[in-house]
Amino acid sequence: MADQPLPRLLERYRKEVLPMLAQRLGRTNPLSLPRLQKIVVNMGVGSATSEKKHLEEAMDALMYITGQKPIMTRARKSVAGFRVRKGMAIGCKVTLRGRRMYEFLDRLISIALPRVRDFRGLNPKAFDGHGNYSLGLSEQWVFPELNPDRYTRTQGMNVTICTTARNDDEARELLRGLGLPFRGMEAVGPKAATALKKKKKG
Repeated sequence: MADQPLPRLLERYRKEVLPMLAQRLGRTNPLSLPRLQKIVVNMGVGSATSEKKHLEEAMDALMYITGQKPIMTRARKSVAGFRVRKGMAIGCKVTLRGRRMYEFLDRLISIALPRVRDFRGLNPKAFDGHGNYSLGLSEQWVFPELNPDRYTRTQGMNVTICTTARNDDEARELLRGLGLPFRGMEAVGPKAATALKKKKKG
């Protein structure tokens, strides 16, 4: 069986983003440059406490979106006001690495985000202080893999992109290079970075 081609975004990272990061961060060792580590996609299904089928539908949708079987997430403590008991299944999540991570992020950037209603860019400050970025999607239907006739209930999700960056600024440069459309900041590829540097010198 022939080797599968590299995911498009991984190839871009190696050929374009790494040289750009080396230039902007002033480091020549590629192992010291930030890279993606994992992506966690989480769906919280509050109604699962009374409607078990809602969780089953969410898990099915998440599997189609990510190409990987989700695991259930359970309540860590009881909350009487929400009728939640410790250990109760209240959501599902998938942790993506390697090829699936890059393929998912590529689809998120190029297909899903442009389909978000009134999308004006991602919040450039939604980092956790350790180089990890989180974003929320209010509807699962921005992923065209899902048939809206089959998944009739609106289900949101949270996407956490974990990187090896030393700080949030480095992570922001990495994600901009990969094409994440931050609000008020254009995605920076190697050509744009070179032009920006020349403009500053001039």
